[in-house]
Amino acid sequence: LFGHVAEPSIEMNAQDMERRQLKDGDLVHVTGKRGSIVVPVMASASLPPQQTFIAMHWGEEFLSGASSTGERLAGVNALTSPAYCPTSKQPEFKHAAIKVLKAELPWTLLGIAWLPDDVALQAREGLKELMGKFSFASCTPFGRERSGLLFRAAAYDAPDDAVLAEIEKLLGLGGTDVLRYADKKRGQRRAVQLRQADGNHSGSSNNKADTRLNAFLLAGDTSAQSWIKTLLQDELPAQTYGRMLLVPGAKPPVAVQPRGKQICTCFNITESDIATQLTQYKGNEVQRLAQLQGALKCGTNCGSCLPEVKRMVRMSIPASQRDATFS
Repeated sequence: LFGHVAEPSIEMNAQDMERRQLKDGDLVHVTGKRGSIVVPVMASASLPPQQTFIAMHWGEEFLSGASSTGERLAGVNALTSPAYCPTSKQPEFKHAAIKVLKAELPWTLLGIAWLPDDVALQAREGLKELMGKFSFASCTPFGRERSGLLFRAAAYDAPDDAVLAEIEKLLGLGGTDVLRYADKKRGQRRAVQLRQADGNHSGSSNNKADTRLNAFLLAGDTSAQSWIKTLLQDELPAQTYGRMLLVPGAKPPVAVQPRGKQICTCFNITESDIATQLTQYKGNEVQRLAQLQGALKCGTNCGSCLPEVKRMVRMSIPASQRDATFS
């Protein structure tokens, strides 16, 4: 689930978003007669107007915050009916009438770190306790062979320094091997940790070619997430960045090439992986699909990505040569 959709969001028809002057990633208040939550909004081509969707696994363990009165916000199921079948315990269909309004929370935070497995579990519990310090907060795991944590938060004003220091500590950013920047007047704070690919601190080896970004925190100005998040999660080389990682802004100081949208969660295959592979093939759609699956295995396990894989195979063939094999 986390590999397919990395963070909680409410999906909405693009026309509904435009009418409300919303763009992807904006925070919104989602309110029903049973409760209210704050969550980012994302456009969806699969939803008709006047309908929204939030996956039901985004409970308060991963999505929370605090109301204006200080009451802790629950996850998505606070909006839906608690009714269920007394025999099977099957919940009633998860639907409810809601109101969606833009949330004005100007101060934002994003912290991401690779952590040892046992430390990641402890850190998640610690971060969960801090969610109530913000108007909006989410904490989600990521990674396949490694354990990673992503903590996102937003508020009207910056919290106390002690709260930010605790978040840094839980994300492994409390040591002396961390590059830091702070501007308390502007409510900005940054911390980054570079390490060698073998797990050593960047300062403990003469080989800088394998330097990777291991953890970072952006607070106040989080616009750099557009590239620094990719740098960490895709485990791209970071030796050329150094202190430039502390520079604010959405434009990276050195070009960053993201791996792209993940298509096959089972085998960690991205859209760009498939597109690159398809340039090598000839033949009809069935032949190309067989070659692709032989090389990357995408769509051969759970099969949930197969429709998207077939669409990409079809689009890789000139329109005049396409057949109706996958219709």
